Amino acid sequence: MGFTRREFLKAGIAGAVLAASGLYLFRRLVRPRWLEKTFIAKVSDYQADLAAAILTGLRELGMSAEVIKGKRILLKPNLVETNPRSIHINTHPLVVRGAAEAFLKSGASQVLVAEGPGHCRDTLRVFEESGLSDVLWEDRIPFIDLNYQDGYALPNAGRFSRLTSLTFPATLRQVDLIVSLAKLKTHHWAGVTLSMKNLFGVMPGSYYGWPKNVLHYAGIESAILDITATLRPHLAIVDGIVGMEGDGPIMGDPKPVGALVMGRNFPAVDATCARIMRINPDRVNYLRQSETYLGPIQEADIMQVGETIASVATEFKLLEQIPAHRGLRL
Repeated sequence: MGFTRREFLKAGIAGAVLAASGLYLFRRLVRPRWLEKTFIAKVSDYQADLAAAILTGLRELGMSAEVIKGKRILLKPNLVETNPRSIHINTHPLVVRGAAEAFLKSGASQVLVAEGPGHCRDTLRVFEESGLSDVLWEDRIPFIDLNYQDGYALPNAGRFSRLTSLTFPATLRQVDLIVSLAKLKTHHWAGVTLSMKNLFGVMPGSYYGWPKNVLHYAGIESAILDITATLRPHLAIVDGIVGMEGDGPIMGDPKPVGALVMGRNFPAVDATCARIMRINPDRVNYLRQSETYLGPIQEADIMQVGETIASVATEFKLLEQIPAHRGLRL
């Protein structure tokens, strides 16, 4: 007996649905079982007590004074371009100050701030014009330019790209905890830029070029995964008090959200941030791939503490003319 055209189409649609369901179930079965914690704090503006909010987050995440005491902490903010009037481009200097205060109050032996901007070769210019230099000078916190340091190589633990090894600046071997102080932004090429993408700034420009061209040629999304897997940073704090929507990470518009997001697992933090932006993390390629062994992105696998996602959720503008933005809406 033959099929009619209608029956054939129905059978094809049913088969496609079953295949998609099977792929989803397969991914759920083969991926590791996770349960990671992410903390959200409501923060009305940059004049709030940011150190207190971050201290609460540290306690909620199990990073008590006993864990931090005597440790050397490296804070890695997101410094991209210099425009003092555009607080949505860089991690706000007062968030950096709040994090430094929180760690010092918890007994850290030293706090360093370090960055290797990808767009501007003159790191000190970005450092000064962003307003961060004034804050760190007042607080006597040292700043380190990661772009021109001697590097040390590690085997590429991610192997998502063709890079066999990754070169990191020497300072990273001299600290105990690496903290990604990211900004809540959409991104022209990767969809979103959060705690994982912020790690591009630890890769020395003297080795990787500007704007870290070697990593771009290797594939931005693959490089994000490789760096996270190889470096294994310890904590993410995302400045979502004022984020950036639209054509980020530089040309977008300010988007007030009023939140700080923190966590020890980077995919979990970035998935939570995506949901706050009303973006589906399962449709961000590098986040979906990170679930294989870096960390969870499904809500059921992330223990939310502090505020709820719904209480701070703010829909970020996505641009149809940007391919990386298409289909991301939650």
